[in-house]
Amino acid sequence: MPKLALIQRKILPEAELDRWLAIARFQHRKIVFTNGCFDVLHKGHIEYLAAASELGDMLIIGMNTDASVTRLKGPARPYLDEETRALTLASLGFVTMVVPFSDDTPYAMIKRVKPDVLVKGGDYRAEDIVGYDLVTGGGGKVVIIPLTPGFSSTRVITKMTGPA
Repeated sequence: MPKLALIQRKILPEAELDRWLAIARFQHRKIVFTNGCFDVLHKGHIEYLAAASELGDMLIIGMNTDASVTRLKGPARPYLDEETRALTLASLGFVTMVVPFSDDTPYAMIKRVKPDVLVKGGDYRAEDIVGYDLVTGGGGKVVIIPLTPGFSSTRVITKMTGPA
């Protein structure tokens, strides 16, 4: 199978998620989940996602759709379209699947995935993370991964476009 097709197979519509989760649970795979817009992928994201992937057997990324990014970040966003963002994330070898979602928060997806580990970056407090209650209530854990100093989407965007 062509390599691009292998990458594209890692981008999963929400409708197919339950089937994949059933297989993963049957195989007793430890599921790690994180989410975000990933509008401008940078070194900090790569280091964060690589560290997250080491916390289990499979890394599922919930990625905001274009419509939800626009609602959350404003009418000028996203900079990169949904297909490009999903393909970029899926091309990372340590990412198991990318699942675009259209809600403003990943709460419904976290409820559906029931991850063993929920991961967010160091700019969050565990108790404030969407889905904290679901994951800890189900016996899972929430992990905060420190940010990579000097890297943020805002900083990258400002460098590319100039100050707002």
